[in-house]
Amino acid sequence: MIEKYKDLEALASRLGIQGFAMSEAGGKVSISGRSTYQLEKDLLWDGIKKHAGWENEVAADIKVEKTDVFGYWVVQPGESLSKIAKSVYDNANRYMDIFNANTDQLKDPNMIHPGQKLIIPKR
Repeated sequence: MIEKYKDLEALASRLGIQGFAMSEAGGKVSISGRSTYQLEKDLLWDGIKKHAGWENEVAADIKVEKTDVFGYWVVQPGESLSKIAKSVYDNANRYMDIFNANTDQLKDPNMIHPGQKLIIPKR
């Protein structure tokens, strides 16, 4: 069963999950690790939930080290604040929360650029 979840190793690496480990015992896949922020933990969980049957197969314990903000997002080509808000909050209308947390580098919520590292405020 652990083979089904092998793609999570690459995702965890991309997200910077430290000490990522997976093992299988008793018909369950146990996943553990540490993320810097809640955002990375949530994105890993999104990856877990893409697998059919995960509810009965996975037990995950991902610790979060910092709680001052929800996380950071590096803008990719084609993204907008509303697309980012939809990804992190499941609500595109919360784009102004992200804009307001980044007024030191953003002057217009419709003008973001690839490579910018944005603070994602707590949910």
